[in-house]
Amino acid sequence: MYLKHQLPCLHCQPHDYIRMVQHMIERCLLLQMSRDDCVKALAKHAKIEPIISLTVWKELLKENKAFFRDYFQAR
Repeated sequence: MYLKHQLPCLHCQPHDYIRMVQHMIERCLLLQMSRDDCVKALAKHAKIEPIISLTVWKELLKENKAFFRDYFQAR
């Protein structure tokens, strides 16, 4: 059995955890961060494994192709 956490836990609440990572990535985008900068920031400040951040980023990219195309062109 897993311990109760303040924030969602990948093992206890995977759906909520992924949603939390998604929101953090969206905040990175608002700050105009690159993918690598975002992954590093989440690893350092939120203790999120880079593989998790990269996987969520990849799924966001697939679901929002037009947004990311415009985002990368504007940078």
